[in-house]
Amino acid sequence: MIRLANPEDLPQVLNLYRALRPNDPELKDDLSELVWAEMMRCPETHIVVAEIEGELAATCALGLNKSIANGGRPFAIIEHVITAEKFRRRGLSQQVLEFGIQKAWELNCYKVMLLSGEKLTGAHRVYESVGFKAGIEKGFVIKAPIK
Repeated sequence: MIRLANPEDLPQVLNLYRALRPNDPELKDDLSELVWAEMMRCPETHIVVAEIEGELAATCALGLNKSIANGGRPFAIIEHVITAEKFRRRGLSQQVLEFGIQKAWELNCYKVMLLSGEKLTGAHRVYESVGFKAGIEKGFVIKAPIK
């Protein structure tokens, strides 16, 4: 089942994020619960999950950005596309992406963007399979200094 995440999904979503980003600093329980609650209330944040027999198998994050361009229509960014290792090769990444893209269109977004690591060619094929195209715009990233 592909659906939007709910407050009870936090522990399993954190497990998926740990698999994608094992070197990220660990969030303390109270902070993760506070941030998750804010995310669940935020109308511009949507966490899509794939659930198989009660276990979250895949996820992606859809963030909307309000704009005064394009007739005041928002644009969206998809980040953190993750499928748990034991559930890979089942099309779940494509399914959560398609759900997220459809949600963006329902929310009147004029485009959806996604950044990916330059060398993740397997992931790029997945993104292209749901309609993303390289070479239309060029992405640039700046990351905060390590504290």
